[in-house]
Amino acid sequence: MVRERLPELSSQARISLMTCARGTELYSSFGHSAFRLQDPVLGYDYVYNYGTFNFNTPNFYLKFTQGKLMYQLSRSTFEEFLFAYELEKRWVKQQILRLNQEQKQEFFVFLENNYLPENREYLYDYLFNNCSTITGDVLTSLYGDSLVFKDSHLEKRYTFRQLIRQNISYNSWSSFGIDLALGSVIDRKATVREHLFLPYYALSQIRNTELAGAPLLERERTVLDYEELSSSTAFFLSPLFWISVLMIVVLVYTYIDYKYQKRSQWVDFSVFSLTGLIGLVVVLLWFATDHRATAANLNVMWAFPLNLMAAYPLLKRSYVIEWVGWYLYLLLLGLLASLGVWAIGIQSFSPVLIPLWIALGVRYAFLLYRYYQEEY
Repeated sequence: MVRERLPELSSQARISLMTCARGTELYSSFGHSAFRLQDPVLGYDYVYNYGTFNFNTPNFYLKFTQGKLMYQLSRSTFEEFLFAYELEKRWVKQQILRLNQEQKQEFFVFLENNYLPENREYLYDYLFNNCSTITGDVLTSLYGDSLVFKDSHLEKRYTFRQLIRQNISYNSWSSFGIDLALGSVIDRKATVREHLFLPYYALSQIRNTELAGAPLLERERTVLDYEELSSSTAFFLSPLFWISVLMIVVLVYTYIDYKYQKRSQWVDFSVFSLTGLIGLVVVLLWFATDHRATAANLNVMWAFPLNLMAAYPLLKRSYVIEWVGWYLYLLLLGLLASLGVWAIGIQSFSPVLIPLWIALGVRYAFLLYRYYQEEY
């Protein structure tokens, strides 16, 4: 409960959803959402921002990695809130909500109650509990079944991964890392309500929401008018370029090894170490963190954590070891299975991986060939 009685808002009070354009950094690539409360009679012009966190939190980076970082609701003046977006030249739109006096007061009490020290923190979740999803949570908590989220603004229902890719180029290190880290759980179609995890969809949803049979949106205006920012990476710095270089190196050395009937141990050590390390990170994100979006990550079908253990034996000149043959068959089967689950839509992988998979498939097949040569 609120500790002290709050003043009654005047008839001129307005409550709005503020949507801010995406920025050029990863943390700002999806935009931002917040609530604004204005009351010129009381002299109020506050922004309630659910997207803040404290860098001084003990073990900040460990908690962030584990999915245990607490975010919090902050309150600032509108001028303070707007200043950062003016500096970064990011547009800001305001959507004034069609609320009666009682509903405005109820909204005000709700926000102030959330802002109490014992209530302001919440466990952040990238997909299901962020500054934008809370838009729908707050409205639903306040107005329940009288609130209807319509879907006329959606061309179709997208998967979470498709929604993420609408905001980040697939040939960027950010997108590549996200596709490696997030599992098959994000390859299901999001519900209409779940689309709200992206601020741009929350903006569109407010235009297509009814409260007690009437449009929730009263009026929309642009507070800061800037062009949409775009970020691009030079191709020679992109993951596709460097993975293609890796593919060429592996294929060239594999051809040389085949032609001269030898094996470049450092190539095998590097390939197995790299894929094993990726697999280890994927498994840790899946089982050792509380992130829901990193579960059931089928990247482990091609990025085997056990490759880290297999890398050292492959440094030896002779590698006729009992387990090598069936292990190589397992690796090839993992690559084929990865293509299969991608094709039928169980999990979508980064397209940037294709050159790497080609390199792995060719190298594994060559190693199997060499294995049987040395064995017999």
